[in-house]
Amino acid sequence: MSSTILVVDDEARFREILALALQRAGHRVVTAEDGRAALALLENERVDVVMTDLRMPQMDGRSLLATMKQRWADIPVVVVTAYASLKDAVSLIKEGAFDYVSKPFEMEELQRVIHNALALHRALDENTRLKGELGTRYGLERLIGNSAAHKRLVDAVGDVAQNRANVLLTGESGTGKEVVARAIHYAGPRRGRAFIAVNCAAIPETLLESELFGHVKGAFTGAAGARDGHFTRADGGTLFLDEIGDMPLAMQAKILRVLEDRVVTPVGGQRETAVDVRIVAASNRDLPSMMAAGQFREDLFYRLNVVQIALPPLRERRDDIALLAAHFARLLGPEMGRPGAEFSAEALTRLHEYAWPGNVRELRNCVERALIASRGPRIDVGDLPPYVLPAVAPRTAAAAVAPLDLPETGFDLERTLDELERRYILGALERSSGVQVRAAELLGIKERSLWHRIKKLGIRITRGASEPD
Repeated sequence: MSSTILVVDDEARFREILALALQRAGHRVVTAEDGRAALALLENERVDVVMTDLRMPQMDGRSLLATMKQRWADIPVVVVTAYASLKDAVSLIKEGAFDYVSKPFEMEELQRVIHNALALHRALDENTRLKGELGTRYGLERLIGNSAAHKRLVDAVGDVAQNRANVLLTGESGTGKEVVARAIHYAGPRRGRAFIAVNCAAIPETLLESELFGHVKGAFTGAAGARDGHFTRADGGTLFLDEIGDMPLAMQAKILRVLEDRVVTPVGGQRETAVDVRIVAASNRDLPSMMAAGQFREDLFYRLNVVQIALPPLRERRDDIALLAAHFARLLGPEMGRPGAEFSAEALTRLHEYAWPGNVRELRNCVERALIASRGPRIDVGDLPPYVLPAVAPRTAAAAVAPLDLPETGFDLERTLDELERRYILGALERSSGVQVRAAELLGIKERSLWHRIKKLGIRITRGASEPD
C-alpha cells in the first residue's frame, strides 16, 4: 500500500511539480494551498507525512505545525522554505518538526527525508497497535470468569483503574494477583506508560534498595556505571510490589518515604529525582497480624491500603474452573503442538470437584501437564495429574493410608509437586546415563512427555538432550 503525503504550499506551480515528483516515486499525494486547507483535509484523509511551506498567508507552516502537534502528533511534519537559516531549522525542530529542507533542494535529499519520516510514522503506528494489544492482553479482558465472586472482582478493578490511588491486593498464593495488577494498569489512564513488576521476596536484601532506587557509579563493588531503579523506570506508570510482606523493615521505611515525598535517591547518590508512580502491592500474608507482631510498618500499611481488593480462592468460584481450563488449553496448546485441544465432560467434572489449594496457578499447571499427557484432540480423565482425581477407598483398614499432616500455615503444593517430579526425573536420568528413551521407560511415560517436563522444569542434562521426534 502506497503512502499518502500532504503537500502544503501557496504556490500552485510548486505544488504541482512536487506532487508529480512524489507520485513518480510511488507515493499518493494530496495538496492544500495553506494551513487552514490542510487542517480541513486532515479531518477526512489518512495522511502519513505532511510537507509544508513555512511562509504562507492565512495560516503559515509554524502555526500548522503547532496545531498538528496537538491533534495529529503521530504524523511527521517536514518544513520546506526558501528562507533557510540555521536558527529557523533549530527552532522548528524544537517545536516538533521532523526535519527541515530549503528551496532549492535535490530530489535525492527530499526522498531521503521522506523515507525517514515514513519510517517514523510506521514505528509510531506499530507502537500504537502494540499498546492496544497490551491493553487487550492484560486489561479487563484477561480476567476470565463468570461467577458472582469473579464479577465482584472485575467491578472492583474497573472502579479503581481510573484513579491513581494505591491498591493492596490480598488473597491466597496463586489467585492471580499480578494478572489483576496488570489489569488495573492497562484498564486505566497510565496504560501508555511502563508497568514494572517486582517480587520483593525474590531479591536479596542487599540488592533490593539498588533494584528499587537505582545506584550511581562506584556506589558499591561491581557498580561500574549508574543504573536507574524500578521506581524511575516506572515513572508515569505503575509499580507492582509483589510479596510486600516479605520486605525487610529497613526497606519498608525507605518505601514509605518515597510514597510520602514522591522522590527517590539512588544508592550512593545525593540528588533526588521526582517520580510519579502508582503503587499496586500484593501479599498472601496476614499484614495486620504482622503489624501487631512488629514485622510490618503500620504507617506503610495505611499508605498502601488506600483501596484493598481481596482475590477469592478458586474453590469459591467453581463456576469459573471450566472457563479457565479452556482458556489455558487455548493459550498453551499451540506452543505444545496441541492446538484445539478440549476437555471431555468427565475431565471437567473432575476439575470442578478438586479443591485447588494452589488456586489458578495450580489449574494452569494441571492443564499444561494434561496437554503433555494427552494424545488425541480431547483431554480425558486419564490425562489429568493423579492428584486431581478422587482417592480410591482402601479395600481393608490395614491398607488405608493416613493423611499427611499439613503445616499450620499451609504450604505451596505446586512447588512441592514440581520438586518431587524434578527429583524423580533426575534420578531416572542418572540411572539411564542421560538417555531420555530409557529414562522415560523407567518413569512409565512417553519420551516426548519426558522432554516437555525437562524443558518446563529447566533441567540441564549432558546426554540425550535432543527433542524427540
